[in-house]
Amino acid sequence: MACTLLNNLKKFPDLDIPVILLNEGRLAEELRNSGFSVIILNENQNSFFQLVRKARKLFINLKYDIIHSHRYKENLLVFIATKGLPKVSLLATHHGLPEVFEGYSNLKQQLKEKLNFFILSRYFTNTVAVSFDIKNRLVAQSGFNGESIEVIHNGIKIPERYLINKEPSPDFTIGSSGRLFPIKDYPLMVETARLVTKQMKQVRFQLAGEGPSQTEIESLILRYGLKEQFELKGHLNEMGGFYRGLNLYINTSVHEGIPMSILEAMTMGIPIVAPDVGGIKEIIDDGVEGFLVKGRDPQDFAEKCLEIITNDKLRDSMSNAAQDKVIQFFSAEKMAMNYYKLYKLLGDD
Repeated sequence: MACTLLNNLKKFPDLDIPVILLNEGRLAEELRNSGFSVIILNENQNSFFQLVRKARKLFINLKYDIIHSHRYKENLLVFIATKGLPKVSLLATHHGLPEVFEGYSNLKQQLKEKLNFFILSRYFTNTVAVSFDIKNRLVAQSGFNGESIEVIHNGIKIPERYLINKEPSPDFTIGSSGRLFPIKDYPLMVETARLVTKQMKQVRFQLAGEGPSQTEIESLILRYGLKEQFELKGHLNEMGGFYRGLNLYINTSVHEGIPMSILEAMTMGIPIVAPDVGGIKEIIDDGVEGFLVKGRDPQDFAEKCLEIITNDKLRDSMSNAAQDKVIQFFSAEKMAMNYYKLYKLLGDD
């Protein structure tokens, strides 16, 4: 999302956008290749307070008008590093609700969350929520003033040609992609696969991603005898081929902001089956671009998948509607324009 946003903000000549990252990696490489000035404050070689001192020196020398940060650590770093400096507008994008951990990790995460929300709600000029659902929760549960929160939906680069793969195939493939973390609840996807493949043996499932839930997912696949029908693809650098091989995209998350993976699937004309949670209902109209499932019963997910699999007319209608929705409301250009308008508003202040 950050890379897509920055590449589209380049189109506004009155914006000067140096990028500060806390580590080298794919994002840094891609942004340099796109012509951005990338400054690395290496978090692996500096203590947090060393990072603060270096960031403060940068802020003084470069005289930013607006500092736009993402994620908890970066928000805290920006807040401390700008204390006492001449007026600069602080902006943060909040991408999703906190994940739930167990034991000490959960307590530590809750403390981080409370500190982050305290800083954002009182000391940042504005916070961007990527969905109205997140905005409403921040206001109702975390002490935010609704007037200081802007909703800007995530956007995605639209392919030059909007090709929908309708070639006949011996197998129908249902896929998903994301971090293999508990909040994504991929065991629910495996449970759904078990029910679907009981009725239709030619259906295949694919999951792209890696993370700590992989062992649990693998165990369920083996328990249900799905090794030939459920493939774990691991981490993929290039996702286009993955999406082109799908006939249906499934999301099983406990909560989502505006998931880029759903938008990516929709650009390829892939119908969606997803839970009626978070910002997903701001993307999908139930029965139009796909189905929204209330509750977390795998039988309900399986029934919606089977309805799309067995109804060619419905699948084609959802496919076309999915592409149209993304093009109209979730393009990268639309996202960048909304951020640009916010930057100009903050700059004028």
